[in-house]
Amino acid sequence: MFAAPLISLALAGIAAASPAVPPQPKARNPQCNFWANVRDRFINEIFLGVCAQDVHSLVRISFHDAIGFSLHSDKGGGADGSMIKFQDVELTYPANEGIDFIVSFLQPFADDVGISYGDAIMFGTAVGMSLCPGAPRLPGFVGRPDATRPAPDKTVPEPQDSLATIFARMADAGFTPTELVHLLASHSMASQAGIDPSPDLLGAPFDSTPFDFDSQVFLEVMLKATSFPAGGSGANVGEAMSPLPGEFRVLSDSRFARDNRTACAWQANALSQSSMASNFATTFKKMSLLGQTQSKLLDCSEVIGTPPPAKNKQAFFPAGTNHGLIEQACATQAFPTTLSTVAGRATPIPVVQLQNCPTCPTFK
Repeated sequence: MFAAPLISLALAGIAAASPAVPPQPKARNPQCNFWANVRDRFINEIFLGVCAQDVHSLVRISFHDAIGFSLHSDKGGGADGSMIKFQDVELTYPANEGIDFIVSFLQPFADDVGISYGDAIMFGTAVGMSLCPGAPRLPGFVGRPDATRPAPDKTVPEPQDSLATIFARMADAGFTPTELVHLLASHSMASQAGIDPSPDLLGAPFDSTPFDFDSQVFLEVMLKATSFPAGGSGANVGEAMSPLPGEFRVLSDSRFARDNRTACAWQANALSQSSMASNFATTFKKMSLLGQTQSKLLDCSEVIGTPPPAKNKQAFFPAGTNHGLIEQACATQAFPTTLSTVAGRATPIPVVQLQNCPTCPTFK
């Protein structure tokens, strides 16, 4: 979420494990049998059975596509797949740099399967998140019509924007600052590939557990920063210093964690994995229906699998950090001293390996 493009490169570094995909639920509604097959194709052809970079790419495009919406003026049709349908327009916007990577997979996939681009984005995101430890089970509404127009530029906030600008844009789409923080749980699996152009930092993760949907990113963004990641080009537009070697911090996240309008919601997510996941699911559902009428869609949530449980039920202080590095900003609740701390010295966090997709239709 926010401008942090991903490009199709295989990077040395962290690679996601490849566990066996558990049996998926069968459709009870006969109308959802088709979507159970679509789900299986997503798992096998797009995600390759793992929670890795392609899942976050779907989460990212889901926000960028849906937020092209306004309660007060014509800023696009919301969650309608316009970013794929009108890619020649929307992918030229600076905030959408790098989204062509996942579009190159999704467009031929959707065309081959026979679904709308809006459904490919939102249903695909729900399927992908079902593979991620700690993630909530997201709704699977389908039946979105094709987009009829592109969203205009400047609908997607960027990390260098002022908080006033970001909050105003989100309010125009119907979201409060707290709901924005809930959506930013997606950063628990995020990595950067555009803010710092240095090759060594392609895929630098936002937290120390980039393949888990957990609350580490919220805790680690609250830690006092010490430096920019080694191998990078230093202070780039939209970048802030980070507390751990190899970890990347976007400027807007740093500000959200320290602003009185969002600091308490940010800290609450850091302290509760279950609440973070539940709040994300609620706000994602709202986002996925922007520009749509829910009663006109088919609810096939029943075919979305249950994600694996969180590996860590509570955030922890990574090696080399401790409670004393928390930069307290929530005025109504002190940060507790009960979280565990990993012993030892801080070690560099490797970059995330970006996925290729040899089974996607575009590569056949």
